[in-house]
Amino acid sequence: MVGPGAEESSMNHLFPMLTAVAYLLCFGLYVRFLGTGNKLTGRLGTLLLGLALMAHYFALLERSPGLHTVPYHDLYGSMSLFGWLLAVTYLGLELYHRQRSVGVFVLPFVLVFFVAAHLAPADRLPPPAIHGRVFAFHVTLSILAYAAFGLAFVLSLIFLGEERLLRSHKLGDVVWRLPPLELLDQMSRSSVLVGLISIAIGTALGFVSVDRLPGQNSFYDPKYVVTLVVLVLYALYFRLARTTAWRGARASKLCVFNFVIVVLSFTVVNLYLSHSHRYF
Repeated sequence: MVGPGAEESSMNHLFPMLTAVAYLLCFGLYVRFLGTGNKLTGRLGTLLLGLALMAHYFALLERSPGLHTVPYHDLYGSMSLFGWLLAVTYLGLELYHRQRSVGVFVLPFVLVFFVAAHLAPADRLPPPAIHGRVFAFHVTLSILAYAAFGLAFVLSLIFLGEERLLRSHKLGDVVWRLPPLELLDQMSRSSVLVGLISIAIGTALGFVSVDRLPGQNSFYDPKYVVTLVVLVLYALYFRLARTTAWRGARASKLCVFNFVIVVLSFTVVNLYLSHSHRYF
């Protein structure tokens, strides 16, 4: 006879298992679509990605009641939320630009973050000093910005790889099914635009949240300085990527460099330099 504890534990693992299976099947469909060009396979991949996002959302939602906030407080929550927002951003770009060929390159990153989140050690951190909807939006928008910049990073790598194959005249069937270089450039700029808007609003909400703390002044946290640097670098990329001199490979290399700074902000700055940021 199964006890209530075992039944609850089984339910807690239901949505994560469904999410992992859906992402894996979606990845398989995108691989087949890139290899065959079958439109029905691509549409099924998009549909399954939408279902995977729903399952992933409920997996995240299951953790919220215990945390009394969005699931960002620990390493598990931030990594899982990053993977979900990465997939959401990609799906939005896929539908907007009507291009599924890059899904096969994005899904592995989503899977890595989702699986790594479940392998992350449990944290015993005290709850953050700031609560409320404003702070929740600050965190969510900040991680959305990281996810959008991460997607632009992947698209830039695809651009550089495809350009090298074209220059070396290694033109297989798969290369012809990849998006044109100009479209990859446009998709990268679209993703960066999402990131710029998100990080600008998210940072502003962060200042509002800190201002509400009685007797504390955290406006000089190193995280804010690095965030402003990231904002300037991506604004510079967005400006230069539309010029004749920088359009294409040079802009893509700048986008790759910018994401290195984002990774440093998300890791070194958060863990060792910032006093008020842990995993966001």
